Amino acid sequence: MAYPVTHFEVIGKDNKKLRDFYSKAFDWKLTDAPEDYAMVDTGANGHGIGGGIGPSRNGKSSVTFYIEAEDLKATLAKVERLGGKTVMPPMKAGPVELAAPRKGPPRLAAFARRPQPNRNRRPPLRY
Repeated sequence: MAYPVTHFEVIGKDNKKLRDFYSKAFDWKLTDAPEDYAMVDTGANGHGIGGGIGPSRNGKSSVTFYIEAEDLKATLAKVERLGGKTVMPPMKAGPVELAAPRKGPPRLAAFARRPQPNRNRRPPLRY
């Protein structure tokens, strides 16, 4: 099974500065979403993924990438065997199931999400 990255987030203290920087530096198109979040269209046209930029809720900056997995429990067990730590068990989040931001040696948070049945490809998770 492949574990494709399907979405990314850039979170920081100065949301306006983040939006301004990424939209100008990379010509990313931003669409406003609830809670001062912005959906990112990287202009990849099927070659890459979209993402989001938003404000920090705890005053810290972070980059999160979302990884699709068929079996969340097995994926989390594998991550833990490799030194990661589950900090949020699988839970329903709208039409998908999210699992754990994991903290491990790379020091980046990652979420796994179960693919919806009978779909080969779907757009990234929307907030």
